[in-house]
Amino acid sequence: MSKKNRKNVVYSTNPDYDYEFDHEEEQETLLPSQQTLELHIDRKQRKGKIATLVKGFIGTPDDLKSLEKLLKAKCGVGGSSKDGEIIIQGEVRNKIEGILQSEGYKTKKVGG
Repeated sequence: MSKKNRKNVVYSTNPDYDYEFDHEEEQETLLPSQQTLELHIDRKQRKGKIATLVKGFIGTPDDLKSLEKLLKAKCGVGGSSKDGEIIIQGEVRNKIEGILQSEGYKTKKVGG
């Protein structure tokens, strides 16, 4: 274990001291049929440009990245994933809804 993951104690002179470590539990990815993803249209903090946000994904960052890659390829646009949500350039909410439903996800349109 790395020294950076030690919990509370920086250093101990006791040779028998057992350090406690922070264990980050990796979240398991739920099956697509068990997830409901929210589809948002957003314009804030993007200099007026429209982006489609996919929120509510429960799973590992690798699975989120693979879903992002699938959506970008099928829509033919750019995007990224950050803080557990996928950001796709442009107003492609209807197209993303169809793609996600064909993959087995439940979707919900949120907002205008």
